[in-house]
Amino acid sequence: MQFASVRVITADVARLVAFYERVLGVSATWATEHFAEVRTDGATLAIAGTATVRMFAPGSARPADNHSAIVEFLVDDVDRVHKELADVLTDVVNGPATMPWGNRSLLFRDPDGNLLNFFSR
Repeated sequence: MQFASVRVITADVARLVAFYERVLGVSATWATEHFAEVRTDGATLAIAGTATVRMFAPGSARPADNHSAIVEFLVDDVDRVHKELADVLTDVVNGPATMPWGNRSLLFRDPDGNLLNFFSR
C-alpha cells in the first residue's frame, strides 16, 4: 500500500487551488475543472469540487466543514514563511511559536476553514 494524497472537498476549486499554489509555491496539475492536485516533495494535496462527491457517495463529504484534521507541511523557516505570506494568511490561529516538543509552528486556516500547520524542526 502506498499513501497517495489528502483530498479536500470545496465549493470553489479555483479559489482553493490558487490559495494553495500561493502558500506552497507550486503549480497545481488540473485533471478537470472539478479536480486538481498540488504536489510537493512529501505529499499530494488533492482539491475537488462538490460535483465529485456525487460520483463517490452523495452527501458523504461537505465542503468547509472540517473540525478534526490538520494538514501539515514541513518548511525551512516558519518565521520567514509567515512574513512572506502575510498578505495571504487572513485567518492565523496561532502565529509562529515554539511547541513544547521543539517544533516551530504556524497554525492558520485556508479560505474554506481547513486548519494548516507549517512547521520546522
